Amino acid sequence: MTEHQTTHQAEEDARNETIRIWLNGRIVPKAEAVVSVYDSGFMLGDGIWEGLRLYNGTWAFIDEHLDRLFEAAKAIDLDIGMTRQEVFQAVIDTQIANEMTSDAHARLMVTRGVKSRPFQHPSLSKQGPTVTIIMEHSRPQIGRPIRLATVPHLRGMPMTQDPKLNSHSKLNCILACIAAEKAGADEGLMLDVNGFVNTTNACNFFIVRKGAVWTSTGDYCMNGITRQKVIDLCRENQIPVFERNYSLVDTYGADEAFLTGTFGAQTPVGEVDGRTIGDGQLGPVTKTIQGLYKALIQREMA
Repeated sequence: MTEHQTTHQAEEDARNETIRIWLNGRIVPKAEAVVSVYDSGFMLGDGIWEGLRLYNGTWAFIDEHLDRLFEAAKAIDLDIGMTRQEVFQAVIDTQIANEMTSDAHARLMVTRGVKSRPFQHPSLSKQGPTVTIIMEHSRPQIGRPIRLATVPHLRGMPMTQDPKLNSHSKLNCILACIAAEKAGADEGLMLDVNGFVNTTNACNFFIVRKGAVWTSTGDYCMNGITRQKVIDLCRENQIPVFERNYSLVDTYGADEAFLTGTFGAQTPVGEVDGRTIGDGQLGPVTKTIQGLYKALIQREMA
């Protein structure tokens, strides 16, 4: 069996040892970017985040990412304490401080901030939010198509924890990842509450059958920006695309499968539960979509 890899595997880059990080209005060396043990995010996972990708001086789809960030903040009743323009400027300032021009990834995180006592109630977070931006030099390095294993952890109902929310509370997905790794796979394929195929623990999931692209209904999956771009690109380029319920039977018999996410864009899947998907390699429809997405990024940079 070939060695384990992750969907966020990147080339080693020594520059990441000396990155500077944005923390509550200051840009500080990595070693000084620390938060209190009383912070809501550390203590309770009470926060939201965005992943951003830099291509040739442009943060791709930044408006959609900021829309999602502020919508999530409203959903959890968290005042970020900054305007959209101020958040965007913080990203730019961090980029400049790190002299980054392309192939960079940012994780923008907002928590409810430092608590006065170590308990759950949000009113104990009196000092205002903690906002930080971790920015790394990051070029994806996926050595082979991803292997998935179906896990027992579900993408749940919106009244428990809405799967659309990019929250810091990721334990369900982490347990799914652990289960997959113990099964010899790279990532966990998660079903929804009705038993239909949904997402992996970190990415959205697509299959290709007879030239048509299938993905979940969207009812239980992450509110993926790259996912939506792929759906839009298929519609614009006469590639049949369906948001629908489908099962593991449909998945095992697919001609191709791939993952979407801000980091890896479209990453091919070669195996699910020990079944080879297609010929186990990057398929022609996935390759076409990768090309369309690269062209979309070029237009975004222009």
